[in-house]
Amino acid sequence: MVRGILYGFTIASASFIFIIVGVIIFRGITPFITNNGGLGRVDFIRFVTGDTWLTGTAFQSNLYSIGFIIVSTVFIALVSLLIALPIGVMTALFIAKVAPKKIAETFRTVIEILASIPSIIFGLFGATLIKPFIYELSAIFGYQSKGGNSMLATILVLVIMTVPTIATISEVAIRSVNQKIIHASLALGATESQTNFKVVLTAAKSGIFASAILGIGRALGEATAVSLVAGGRKSGFSFDIFDTTSTLTSIMLEGMKETTGIDYDIRFSVGIILMVIILLTNAVLNLIKRKVGNIDVK
Repeated sequence: MVRGILYGFTIASASFIFIIVGVIIFRGITPFITNNGGLGRVDFIRFVTGDTWLTGTAFQSNLYSIGFIIVSTVFIALVSLLIALPIGVMTALFIAKVAPKKIAETFRTVIEILASIPSIIFGLFGATLIKPFIYELSAIFGYQSKGGNSMLATILVLVIMTVPTIATISEVAIRSVNQKIIHASLALGATESQTNFKVVLTAAKSGIFASAILGIGRALGEATAVSLVAGGRKSGFSFDIFDTTSTLTSIMLEGMKETTGIDYDIRFSVGIILMVIILLTNAVLNLIKRKVGNIDVK
């Protein structure tokens, strides 16, 4: 009976993902297979490759294109991960192996609190402090940014949001390293720093990659904080860090409550693309994780 009850809870929990995905797909494919109230079907190829997103009064089936948003979303997430991963891992290494016990406990508590802060708080922080900083920084380089709304502001906010997640999981992985490996390294004459960087981090690499997967997942899926600092770019590919940008999540969130018809359904279509990107990103990182995890510590 207990096994049956637990099995039922497990099925119920697992079914949520299928329900969510089913709803997103059902609403998301509507613009591509229906006439959309006389506006015509959306061209899928143009939708995923185009460089213009127009909404509002200009409701036309093929004015919705997210090719440039896909590129900016992936670029922002990867850059954020490249910055946040070393910071998070070094933080975890300090807490787990270097800091005295009381200091480590204090920093661990701070990191856990940061990881639990709602995203809107990070967005308000970005809008209040990071945007003015970016505005002043861009002026130094002779660039007139739009009030600090920019790709750089978005990246910095995502870095601050993902570092606690990466640090927390990486610390667990570092603490799980077999002490025999550490003692063997020290016995062979390696210094403590050499052991930490060359042995401990190598042995914990599988867990560190797991933290990277969760970190980039949060970066790809964040909407509220990003919407407050990105600027809402509506057309054109751009890698200018001082220029405005958009992500798939910010486009989905923008105007969601004020729109109907194709302008509403097309946001579910964006959600399908976002899910595909997250799945592909996780698959690639998991593949790297498995390959790296099979390398033994020598």
